[in-house]
Amino acid sequence: MTRKTVRKVAKVRKPEVRLPPLAPFGGAGLAPDGDYDGLEFEELDLTGQDGAGARFLDCALRGCALDETRLRSARFLDSVLEGVRGVGTDLAGAQLRDVELVDARLGGTQLHGAVLERVWVRGGKIDYLNLRSAELRDVLFEGCVLSEPDFGGAKLERVEFRDCVVTGVELSRATLKDVDLRTAQRVEIARGVDSLAGAVISTGQLMDLAPVFAAQLGVRVED
Repeated sequence: MTRKTVRKVAKVRKPEVRLPPLAPFGGAGLAPDGDYDGLEFEELDLTGQDGAGARFLDCALRGCALDETRLRSARFLDSVLEGVRGVGTDLAGAQLRDVELVDARLGGTQLHGAVLERVWVRGGKIDYLNLRSAELRDVLFEGCVLSEPDFGGAKLERVEFRDCVVTGVELSRATLKDVDLRTAQRVEIARGVDSLAGAVISTGQLMDLAPVFAAQLGVRVED
């Protein structure tokens, strides 16, 4: 009898952000296409400001308010965002590479069409995260709460949800490869359960998701 080969799930490559000594940001506010290098933005109110197309290299944003902040197509490289908060932050088409997002409190964040590579999301709570048509490679969600995230049409490769609560997930037309859900505390799929091909779940999660799978297949379950 031939033994079936079990393919292991590829591990997420976490970012290794080592910030240099940072200078405090002394500007009046963000500017479109601004170039920010080695700066620390601490406890600043950036509400409604326009930093579309800006580049943040070796930067730290700590405790900043990002309500309705426009950061479309911005680039965050080798940077840390810690304790940021806001509703309606617009990061559509942005690029996040080697970034740590720590203890964020965000709602309605727009990241559709964005590219996230080697990103570590630790702690915090993010509601209604829009990642439609985004590309995620080597992204680790750890110890956070994601309420109704939208991954519709997104591409996820080497993405792990470790010790997370993830509810109301939209996965329609998403493409998954080496997506690890096994250690999530809770996973609820609202739509697109057929896109779970390429994900790995635990036996317990399979039982929890059984009603969703049955509904997808048109199977009626009766006692």
